[in-house]
Formats: sequence, C-alpha cells, structure tokens
Amino acid sequence: MMGRALLMVGAFATLALIATGVLGYMVVDSPTVDRHVVLGLGAGFLLLFSHSWIMFYLIGTGKVLKDAVAEHKLPQEWIDKTKEFKNRSYPWLMTAMGLVMATFILGGGVETQVLPKWIHWGLFYLTVAAQFKALYLEFLVLTENEKLMKLANRAVRERQEVEG
Repeated sequence: MMGRALLMVGAFATLALIATGVLGYMVVDSPTVDRHVVLGLGAGFLLLFSHSWIMFYLIGTGKVLKDAVAEHKLPQEWIDKTKEFKNRSYPWLMTAMGLVMATFILGGGVETQVLPKWIHWGLFYLTVAAQFKALYLEFLVLTENEKLMKLANRAVRERQEVEG
C-alpha cells in the first residue's frame, strides 16, 4: 500500500516535470521564467522524495523479511529476492535523481547565459526518459515486493497457527 502511494507521488512528479518542460519552452519574460523555476523546483523535490522513499521502503521491507526468514525458518531465497529488487531498481532511481538535479542546476546556467539552451533541453529529455524507466522499474519491483510480503505474512501466520 505504501509502495503504491510512493509510486503515485513519482507519477505526479513526472507529470509536473513534463509541465515544467512545456512551460520552459514558453518562456518569454521574467514572470514566466519564475514560474518555470518554481515548478521545476517542486517537480524535482517530488521526484527526489519519491525515489528516495521507495529506496528506503525497499530497505525496510527487506529487513522485515530478513528477520521473518530467520525467526520463522522461511525460505532463504526470499531474502535474495529483496536484494534483486534493489539491484534492479536502484541504478535507474539514482540516474533519474542525478539527472533531475543536473537539469535544474544547469538551468541556472542557461538563465544566466553561461550555458547554451540546448544543454538544458537535452538534459530535460534525458531526465524524462530516465524517469519513465525508473517509474516502470519501480512499478515492477514494488508489485513483486508486495506479493512477496503477502506470501511471507501468510507463511508466518500459518506457522504461528501450527505452533500456537
């Protein structure tokens, strides 16, 4: 449930990021630039928030599952599965986070006319592509993680009923 909520925040951040890009192409005066910067800052924070918390969520559920496996003699491969979730998703989450930060920071270089616009535009498109890939992987990993947690909960309940 928590994973789904975080995924929705990430999806909203992606929409805000795209809206920021559209607004950026419409910049003609200072107030438009200000709105573009504020929307970009908000979208970037949401993106960073969602990816960071999904990473923490996977760490936390992995720890809970590791403890349950040890305490209730559940299959060891469940722990390996949680590690695989992290290994599969973390590189893309970190890439999307790094790109959104670079896009925002280098946008300041465009505003001060130190950098050409095409650098900011190119980074924007790379960021959106990485964000879509990250969201897709988050969806897959969080779906599998939720199934694994339900399976573990069921197994723990069954063992407790047998023992209790």
